[in-house]
Amino acid sequence: MGIVTPDLGLIFWMTLSFGILLFILTKFAWIPILATLHEREKTIEDSLHEADKAREEMKLLQAHNEDLLRQAKEERDSILKDARNIRDNIIEESKTKANQEYNRIVEAAKESIHYEKMAAITELKNQIATLSIDIAEKILKETLANKDAQKQHIDKMMDNINFN
Repeated sequence: MGIVTPDLGLIFWMTLSFGILLFILTKFAWIPILATLHEREKTIEDSLHEADKAREEMKLLQAHNEDLLRQAKEERDSILKDARNIRDNIIEESKTKANQEYNRIVEAAKESIHYEKMAAITELKNQIATLSIDIAEKILKETLANKDAQKQHIDKMMDNINFN
């Protein structure tokens, strides 16, 4: 029954044993465990700080990347706008040159047609004159085939001439 109802000696020896055990554990186990825990806590805190720092850097990089993307889009839009302007200018110049060439060809054709027309009219007049002379010659040959007709014709022509 000594264990159930401890006496004063047992309490003393148990307290002394517990105190020695507590001293040994504090000296050799508790301090290194606490130092390891503090070191681990510091490592975790540093890791969290580094993670926050990395997160901030990622935000800065993302903002920088967005700026670069925006600049690239603006540059692309500018290049496309310049290309459209160049294309429009080339089309406009081509239209102008085509219209000038068209006008030049039309004027040359009109001039050629005019010269051809004048040449045809001149040729037609020459042919009409030749035909008229041929017809007049034949008519005169028939009309003036005998001497009396020739004399009558000469008299008639002389009467038509007015002397001033």
